[in-house]
Amino acid sequence: MAFCSVLISRRFLVFLPTIAPLILFAQVKKTLLDSSQYQLHFQQTIITQYKPVMPAKYSGKNSLSAAEEAQTSLTATFFTGLKLGKNTWIYFNPEIAGGSGLSSALGVGGFPNGETFRIGNPKPQIYIARFYVDHFIAFGSEGEERETGINQQQARVSLKYLRLVAGKYSVADFFDCNSYSHDPRMQFMNWSLMSNGAWDYPANTRGYTWGLLAELRLNEFYLRVGAHLVPKTANGSKFDTRLPQALAATIEVQKNYWLSGRKGTIRMLLFVNHANMGNYKQAVQEQLEDSIPDLVATRSQGRVKMGFGLNWEQEISDNGGLFARASWNDGKNETWAFTEIDRSISVGYLLNFSFLGRPSDELGIATVVNGISKDHQSFLKNGGNGFMLGDGQLRYGPETIAELFYNLDLHDQHFWLTPGYQFILNPGYNQDRGPAHVFSIRVHTEF
Repeated sequence: MAFCSVLISRRFLVFLPTIAPLILFAQVKKTLLDSSQYQLHFQQTIITQYKPVMPAKYSGKNSLSAAEEAQTSLTATFFTGLKLGKNTWIYFNPEIAGGSGLSSALGVGGFPNGETFRIGNPKPQIYIARFYVDHFIAFGSEGEERETGINQQQARVSLKYLRLVAGKYSVADFFDCNSYSHDPRMQFMNWSLMSNGAWDYPANTRGYTWGLLAELRLNEFYLRVGAHLVPKTANGSKFDTRLPQALAATIEVQKNYWLSGRKGTIRMLLFVNHANMGNYKQAVQEQLEDSIPDLVATRSQGRVKMGFGLNWEQEISDNGGLFARASWNDGKNETWAFTEIDRSISVGYLLNFSFLGRPSDELGIATVVNGISKDHQSFLKNGGNGFMLGDGQLRYGPETIAELFYNLDLHDQHFWLTPGYQFILNPGYNQDRGPAHVFSIRVHTEF
C-alpha cells in the first residue's frame, strides 16, 4: 500500500497546479457568472484509480490487466449559454480531456471510471462537447421556478410545455436521468451505475452525438423522443450519415409521484439502434479453423440492436433516497457505442449529511449485476474480441460490482474530495479472472 500511495500521489500532483487558481476564481460572485442573458460555468474533475495485483488464470487482447496499475483521468469543461429569445437558449461547451483508465478502459463491462474514454492517446485534447439550441413552448400560465445550473437558466417554467432541442450533446443529458445515480463527476463512478448498462446509447468515443429531441411535459408526466447519429465504426469518433440505416431512435416515458409526501420518479426507456454492426452468432459460425471469430467481417449496414431500460428513484428522507435500474437488449449484434452489457440490474442509496450541518457531503453505496446474451458469450468463449472485452476464452459468470464513495465538500460547494472503492467480481464475465479491487481518489471543482 505504500507503493500505491506514492504512485497515486505522483499522478495526482501533475494536475495540482490547475486546481489552485480555480479555487480562487470560484470566489467570483455568482451574479457575474449568470444573468438573464448569458451563463458561464466551469467544472474540472480528476480521478486517480489504483488496482492491486489481480488473480487471473489467463489474459487476452482486451483483458483487464492482472498486474498492479494506477491511472489518472482529467476533464475540464466550460459551460456557456446565450439567450436568443424569450424561451430560446443556445449552449456551447468546449471541453478538454486527457489521461487514461485502467488497462486502457478494457476488460470490464461495468468499467470503474465514468470520466475516461477508450482512446489510445492519453494526451489532453480540446474538443466541442456540446453545441445546441434549446427552445420551450409553454401551454399554460401555471408554472414553477427553476434554479440556474449547468446549461440551465433560472426561469419560471410552465407545468405544460413542449421542449425542442437540436445540435450536439450527450443523449444521457436528457434521457435516463436519476437524482441519485447519474453523474460520475459527483456520484457513482462506475459506467453501469451512471446509466442503464444495457442501453447502447448513441455517442462517439467521447460520449457525444448530433441529433434532435422533443420533450412533452403535462404536469407530472413527461414524454421524450429523440433521433441521433451513431458512429461509423464501433466506438468510433466519426459519425455515419447514411440515414436511416445508421440512426438511433429513443423514447422515454417519465411519471413523478408522491409517496407519504416524498417524491418518487419512474422512467421507462425504449431504444432501437441501426448501424453497421457485426453479428455474434454469424462470426462464430464463419470462424475458420485455428482462428478467432472475426466480428468486423460480418458487419452489415442497417443491422438493429433494440432494448429497454427501467429507472426508479425514491426520496425516503430529507437526507437521501434509493434508486434502482434494470435494462436489457437483444444481444444479437455487436455493442456499438457504450459498453459490452446486454443485461443489467442495479440498486443503491445516496445519503447527504445535512443533519450534521454538511449538506454537500454525500455517502453513496450501490451494487450492480451485469450480463451478456448467449450469442455474446459464445463469441467471447471462442476467442472473439469486442471493442472492450476479449480474454481469449471464457468461463461465464455474471459481472457483479459494488461501489462505495464519500464526497467531502472542502470549499463551500466549489471543491470536493472523494475517496471511493469498487469490488469487481468476474471482470469481463469471466470466473477465471478476478476479483478486482479498485481504489479511487476524485477531485472535483465547479462554479
